[in-house]
Amino acid sequence: MTDQRNLIIAIALSIAILLGFQYFYEKPRVEQQKQLAAQQAAQTEQSVPVPAPGVPAQQPPGTAEVAKERSVMLAEQLAAGTRVKIDTPALHGSVNLIGGRIDDLTLAQYRETPDPNSPEIVLLAPAGTLASYYAEFGWVPQGAGIAVPNATTRWTADGAVLTPEKPLTLTWDNGQGLVFERTIAVDPDFMFTVTQTVRNTGANPVTLLPYSLVSRTGTPHTSGYYILHEGPLGVFNGTLTERSYEDLRKKGTESIETTGGWLGITDKYWLVAVIPEPTEKVDARFVYSAVGNADRYQADFIGNPITVEPGASAQNTDRLFAGAKQVKLLDAYSDKLDIKNFDLAIDFGWFYFLTKPFFYALDFFARVLGNFGLAILLLTVCVKAVFYPLANKSYQAMSKMKALQPKMQELREKFSDDQARMNQELMALYKREKVSPVSGCLPILIQIPVFFALYKVLFVTLEMRHAPFFGWIHDLSAPDPTTIFNLFGLIPWDPPSLLHLGAWPLIMGVTMWLQQKMNPAPPDPIQQKVFQFLPIVFTFMLAGFPAGLVIYWAWNNLLSVAQQWSIMRRMGVKV
Repeated sequence: MTDQRNLIIAIALSIAILLGFQYFYEKPRVEQQKQLAAQQAAQTEQSVPVPAPGVPAQQPPGTAEVAKERSVMLAEQLAAGTRVKIDTPALHGSVNLIGGRIDDLTLAQYRETPDPNSPEIVLLAPAGTLASYYAEFGWVPQGAGIAVPNATTRWTADGAVLTPEKPLTLTWDNGQGLVFERTIAVDPDFMFTVTQTVRNTGANPVTLLPYSLVSRTGTPHTSGYYILHEGPLGVFNGTLTERSYEDLRKKGTESIETTGGWLGITDKYWLVAVIPEPTEKVDARFVYSAVGNADRYQADFIGNPITVEPGASAQNTDRLFAGAKQVKLLDAYSDKLDIKNFDLAIDFGWFYFLTKPFFYALDFFARVLGNFGLAILLLTVCVKAVFYPLANKSYQAMSKMKALQPKMQELREKFSDDQARMNQELMALYKREKVSPVSGCLPILIQIPVFFALYKVLFVTLEMRHAPFFGWIHDLSAPDPTTIFNLFGLIPWDPPSLLHLGAWPLIMGVTMWLQQKMNPAPPDPIQQKVFQFLPIVFTFMLAGFPAGLVIYWAWNNLLSVAQQWSIMRRMGVKV
């Protein structure tokens, strides 16, 4: 019946904001990608051949004990003098003198867990270890017989440590009249500047092409959400291009010509990307290859040919970003270094024009209040205040509909055998009372983009990671750690994940139930029963969501209940 459908539109749309978003835009958590523990034993790094421009080297797989193996390998190489330390306020690690790669980085300001004594986040790992991940710069010769640096080249360093104050210069003589220099500079944050110089002391001109690449072995475990991109990405000619690991495995190779821009591989919070000069035309590629039992992903670009005449030198400069996706930092790099759309490394989504301002507001509130959770609550209040006039119209319309329910029920009973007459009488009732069954829908529809944008910024923001709230919430980016099935920790039993139902999801479910009770009930008994179960369904569904998002939804529901209660009391509608 038309009137019944109209009656529940306001309720259905408000709930559809959550249900539809969950169903259509968010995949369930995917199963963890295939384990690398069964990969073959690691080969030595010296056995890895040099890649052609943008072509993956035959990267050997690693062993199962990745952390221990990596630690032992790095310690041995540092002791042997084949590495130069990297020490900055934001990064720890080393440059490998064998191959000249930047292949060992940890993030000094970010930890594996909220415990400040837990290990630093490992971003890059050298070839020969499990899940290797590194950046490489070099030259490709045009013509045969020209020796260029490769993965086995032993470079000579001019210092023992790379710091923001002291760049590192690597030197190698090919013995054929070419001297290669590679100067690596790093700022206090996450940007490396790599300047490659070639001096020709021979008798013949030499033509070389510079290249830069990011290589990653193994398919990492991702969050599995459709609304969050993790994998290869880049900005080419001002346009963002994203490729999932699965897409790249199917396609194999994708080539793109671009002027400037950037490309690399992103995780939810971290990014490794190579960046040509803004005016340089390069041939960029995403490449997949299977090496043994391992998947290999690479993002790279090759520049234009450079001819070095006898007695002359040539130079090429590219950059590497390796670190945390801090919005303000990416914006600063974009402005200072003219890196087009560098902030798009953060997946702000379709409503970018709303999501980014929401982030800046959230960040400001967090700095003022000293707590990211309180910032979420305050931002929600601000959004509610902005939409207060629209929300008032919506709630007033629903309140009028609720007040008319007894009269509507009388008409349905009186004309139950005459559908056309019943609809006619209902429309007459709406006209007399100046009520439209759909008048509450438009304000809700207008608020949907705002809801999506706010949801997005809470989901992708790095600042929410390991941010505490109050009580038992020590990490707003993780699910509520409590569960009702062990009486919130009173019973010494760790229930399976299927029975994980924390306190905040329960609070959210109660607020959703309260909000539902404030709205006009559907006239159809079956519809009423379906709607009654929705708070239960959402409570279990959101149990695995980050606590910050659940707190936001609970608080938003509570504000809506308070606003609607106030309007209903003012209009004389029984609450």
